[in-house]
Amino acid sequence: MSAVNITNVAVLDNPASFLSSFQFEISYECVTPLKDDLEWKLTYVGSAEDETYDQLLESVLVGPVNVGNYRFVLQADPPDPSRIREEDIIGVTVLLLTCSYVGQEFVRVGYYVNNDYDDEQIREEPPQKIMIDRIQRNILSDKPRVTKFPINFNPENSENGEQAPSPDQVAEAHKLEVETLPSTNNISDKDEPKT
Repeated sequence: MSAVNITNVAVLDNPASFLSSFQFEISYECVTPLKDDLEWKLTYVGSAEDETYDQLLESVLVGPVNVGNYRFVLQADPPDPSRIREEDIIGVTVLLLTCSYVGQEFVRVGYYVNNDYDDEQIREEPPQKIMIDRIQRNILSDKPRVTKFPINFNPENSENGEQAPSPDQVAEAHKLEVETLPSTNNISDKDEPKT
């Protein structure tokens, strides 16, 4: 069982201009006190074919983490359009919200993001050069895909003789967790964006 469970993620200020900051209100519960901070990251997938175009928009450490319920707003700058190929700016891409503990990712929330011009006439007759200030992004917040990964929340126990799970055990546990993950208001375990 995970020591930390996300209970809700609300996407704020959506839809918004492509150049606007991202804002996510994240609610989670901790069932076991943790010695180290949680690391939350937001990554923009710049190209489905090439991960070198991915951009880490924000990485924050949150702690200390005692038993209880928590809520905070993660704010991140928009992606740098100059680091995205022009043909990949308009259309559908993916945004990944992840949480890690001592370098081990244990949950990933994926969202589809649709980027298109804010005016129908421009959509029908797109300009030769991308008009970045006229692009609107829409995060499909009602269909996130949550994937959980089993990790060791007490890594100091491994040093005392406790064995870490084998890759096969991790894969099997991962499969079971994805299939049995409960849905919350904004978090569903279906329709994960492919990266």
